[in-house]
This record gives sequence, C-alpha cells and structure tokens, in this order.
Amino acid sequence: MNLGEVLQITAAREPGKTAFIFHDQATTYQAFNERANQVANGLLKLGVQKGDRVAIYMHNIPLFLEAYYGVMRIGGIVIPLNPLYKAQEIAFILNDCEAKAAITVGMFYPAMQAAAAEIPSLTTIITAAAQAPAGALSWANAFGSASTEDPPKTAINSSDVAVICYTSGTTGKPKGAMLTHGNFIGNCNQMNTSQRIGLDGSDVVWVGLPLFHIYAMNVAMNLSVLVGATMVVMERFDPAASLEMIQKYKITAVHGAPPMYIAWASLPSVKSYNLSSLRYCGSGAAALPVQILENFKNVTGVDITEGYGLTEASPVVTTNAAGPFSKAGSVGPAAPGVLVRIVDPETGKDVPAGTIGELICSGANIMSGYYKRNEDTAKTLKDNWLYTGDLATVDGDGYYYIVDRLKDMINVSGYNVYPREVEETLFRHPAVAKAAVVPAPDPYQGESVFAFIVLKPGAQATEQEIIDYCRASMAVFKAPRRVVFRDTLPENNTGKVLRRELREDARQIVTTI
Repeated sequence: MNLGEVLQITAAREPGKTAFIFHDQATTYQAFNERANQVANGLLKLGVQKGDRVAIYMHNIPLFLEAYYGVMRIGGIVIPLNPLYKAQEIAFILNDCEAKAAITVGMFYPAMQAAAAEIPSLTTIITAAAQAPAGALSWANAFGSASTEDPPKTAINSSDVAVICYTSGTTGKPKGAMLTHGNFIGNCNQMNTSQRIGLDGSDVVWVGLPLFHIYAMNVAMNLSVLVGATMVVMERFDPAASLEMIQKYKITAVHGAPPMYIAWASLPSVKSYNLSSLRYCGSGAAALPVQILENFKNVTGVDITEGYGLTEASPVVTTNAAGPFSKAGSVGPAAPGVLVRIVDPETGKDVPAGTIGELICSGANIMSGYYKRNEDTAKTLKDNWLYTGDLATVDGDGYYYIVDRLKDMINVSGYNVYPREVEETLFRHPAVAKAAVVPAPDPYQGESVFAFIVLKPGAQATEQEIIDYCRASMAVFKAPRRVVFRDTLPENNTGKVLRRELREDARQIVTTI
C-alpha cells in the first residue's frame, strides 16, 4: 500500500464522512480525494513524474493536504518546507534535493521566487493567489480544470520514497531523510496499536502543529486519513482559540508540543473551557519538562502522554501510550513493532538497565537513508539499526528516559552534565517560564554550564538566586555558572530550542568578559 491509496481507500469506504474542518468549513473524504486527484492530474500535465521532487511551501491550510496527497497519487516525492524559511534556506534544500516543482501560496511566493533564481532544477512554481505573479502558475490554471478522476495508474511500492524530510538543522546544515510510503504507514500502524491510542473513524483530531513537520504530518494527518478520522485544522496556533475549537468540535485527540501545553496551562481562563471530550493528549517534537506535564494536569485534569521520536524514524519510537500507564519524565516503552536498545557509544554493546547509553532503534518506520549523503547514512544506519545520537536509560518496566543529545552533553572537569537534568531543575523555580542549558568554554574546567532563562510575566529573579536554587538541589558542578535572562529563546516551529545559536551566544559572552 502507498499513501495515495490510503486516501483513495478511505474515500471509497466513507465518501460522505468529514475529512477535515477549516475555518468552520467541512470537507468530505470524497471531495478531499477529488481535489487531490486534480493536483495529481495537473502535475502530470506539467511533466511531473514518479520520483520527481515537489516542494510544498505553505502553512496549515487545506491546500497543503490536497497538494501532499496529490503528489503521492503519482509517486512524486514531497519536500515539505518550513514556512519560516527565507530564500537562502529554501535554495539550499531545493538544490540539495534537485526539486522540479514547488507549490506555495501568495504570501510565501516572494521568498520562493527569490530562491528560484538559484535553483536550476526548478521548472515550475504554482501559487495559490488571485492572480499568479510573473514566473508562476496560479493554482486555478494548474489544477482547476484537471480531472477529479483517479490519475493514470502508477506502480508505487511501499519501498518507494514518499517524502524527503529535512532535519531541523539545530546542529548544522539540514540533511534530507528519505522516508518511504512503508515507513509512514508502518509508523501509523505502530502508533495505533499502542495500548492507549487506538484512533478510529469516531475520533476528531486537532491539527495545530505545523503540517510540514514530521510529527503533525504522520501522527496527526496520515494516521487520521488511514483510520478515517475527522481533522480540525488550525491555521496558526492561538491558545484561547484552540481551546475554543476543542470545546466546539468535541476534539478527542490532540497532538501537541511543550510550548502549546505551557501556553494552555498559563491561560487564566483555561478552567472555563469544557475539555471533557479529550481522551488522548500526546506530546512530542521536543522534551516535555515534568513540571509542565504536572501543571497542565493540575489546571485541566487532562493527562499528557509523552513520546519520543525523530525525523529519521517517521517519527515515533517510544510512547507512554504503549504501556498500561504513563510515567512522568519517561517517554514510555517502545511502540509496538519498534525495537529499541541502549548501547555504549564507544563500544556499541548493550548496557545494563539504568545505565546511560545511546538509544538505537529498528523497525518498519526507519528511513532508507539521507539523500545523496552516503557517509552520513553509514554513520547513522548500521546493520538496520538507527543510531539516534540521543542518550537514554531504560528502567525495569521497559520505560525509556531521554537524558540528552550525545552532542549536547557538557564536560565539566571530566564530569558529564546533561542539560536536560539542569533544565528540569530550572523549570521548578516559580519564576521560570522557559530555560535552556548549553556548554560554555571555561579556562579552568574545560566547559561550564550556561543557562538562558525567560521569566514568567511579572516575575523577578537574579542570576545569583537562580544559581543558588540549582546548587541547593544538585551537585555544584552541575549548577549554572552563568545565567542570562532573555525575552525569548530561539526555537523552531515545534518549540525545539535551537541550541546551536545559544551555544554561540554563550561562547561570545564568556570570551568578551
């Protein structure tokens, strides 16, 4: 089976069922399938064939879903682009994957147009605008008159690449993870056979995470289409408006990221919303501090089920939903059908339970490799195991705990300090809203712990107060030596802190003192 067939099968089974709701407008699965067919047939007329790379550069709107499944129907390969990317970033990715076409909307066209001059392979740009600007085709001209019937049959295998998802680039230039139709469908099934998820056609799924991101793309969108659930698509995240949507449409499942849960729990009016329809709230894309999990449950009465995954795994590897209960601070057991081991980063041998090592995984969800990067692929994929670069432990019940990124570990006078442990402590301080810990060069210790903090509105704290607070609950060498207060932290769309930027900021601060 392939992703194009997934939509086709669901539409044939339940043509009148609501596939998605956007701005209070409902679209049935039959209409959704017909619009995807128009995109597919229109692309074929433009010369796009199986294996060609097609960029999708837009935010959460129905056109994203239609374009995505339209490309899938003809065996094209989707290149999802972050709407925040500028021309230079777009040019790097589309040159790297040798994209042939790009689909965007009017508000993002200028950046795509600026990038296009640097992308020799890009022959077609389609933009959803009232009137197509010079150098582009309008959506109406490209797809409006195309047939709504199924496109000519193309042999698409489960092993064919469906999407090249570029990693977030938090540690350098992004790499394109090649994810197959089988990877995506396999991970949907792995997730949905977890004990406490089990989505079906009766579910109403809130889609507020950006669809270009692997978490929303597969766990929210593809899984919903596979089971015939209804998606309620939110264009841009707004805390109060999203709670209104949950209440109005009786949302049953939410896939969120830590900043969303922070925003909801901090909303003064949160308890006034009826959230009783929710049966599943998942958190991914970034580490969820235990304090945030507890705060959210205290103010809403709703449990958050944290999981762990990465782009290269389509993305889910472990989830608390795979176990009979959730453990705070844990990312849960392995999802059904995913094999997970903790190994010594130096020897590659398995380590005992409770010992920190590198998490590696294997299963139907693991990528086929990085596009045109054989050396990086060889370092990451070994004997069908994906080496994640994440440090973790596992307890006696088979629940995993992510300690930190292997590359983010701080070496203080020969002692290992894991930023997440320090951040968990910082989040317990009553004045702290956000925190990120990075290494800073130190002439005596080699590296020292450097903390960037965003305070809660109206809260006050001093650098020394924060340092003393940490020293009171952890070894002195783990506590920050420097604390810098910021109005915001650099984050990507899903709330993952861009540590590379903060590491450079910390380096500059300590070297100019």
